[in-house]
Amino acid sequence: MLVLLALHILSIFVCYYIARSRKAQSSYWIFMGAILGPLAIPFAFFSKPIVE
Repeated sequence: MLVLLALHILSIFVCYYIARSRKAQSSYWIFMGAILGPLAIPFAFFSKPIVE
């Protein structure tokens, strides 16, 4: 149980840093990392940057 919780917390941080480096919406990817866990990490790589 603790391993799954640690895995989800780790995926939150990884999704946040990926989204921040790609200039995507980081709050969305924090949420997706919390919900989907490690499954959200590959999708964060393909996220579109925010157009200004």
